[in-house]
Amino acid sequence: QVHPVESGGGLVQAGGSLKLSCAASGRSFSIYRMGWFRQAPGKEREFVAAISWSDDTTDYADSVKGRFTISRDNAKNTVYLQMNSLKPEDTAVYYCNRVVGSRAAFGSWGQGTQVIVSS
Repeated sequence: QVHPVESGGGLVQAGGSLKLSCAASGRSFSIYRMGWFRQAPGKEREFVAAISWSDDTTDYADSVKGRFTISRDNAKNTVYLQMNSLKPEDTAVYYCNRVVGSRAAFGSWGQGTQVIVSS
């Protein structure tokens, strides 16, 4: 079981950058594929990015490809999301979680971290 705690969100102008962190407790963290999801106001939660546990293979939603970079540090049980060239449509609460199957989340959700991109 992984219990995520997200941080690093904030208010940023369009074109700016933020780096999110997800500290996940759980002894098996290093064997899980981990990912980031986001939920904008009035919308369903959606997949953003994922990273495998073994060879750091990554997967990105088309909307963030080329702008966001996911990484992980298994020794610190932490997953990161570097977000560059932010757009107002990136405004959302960002969550991390295990990723199973193609892009589905599995397990409990943390409180998330709010990202607001002003135009």
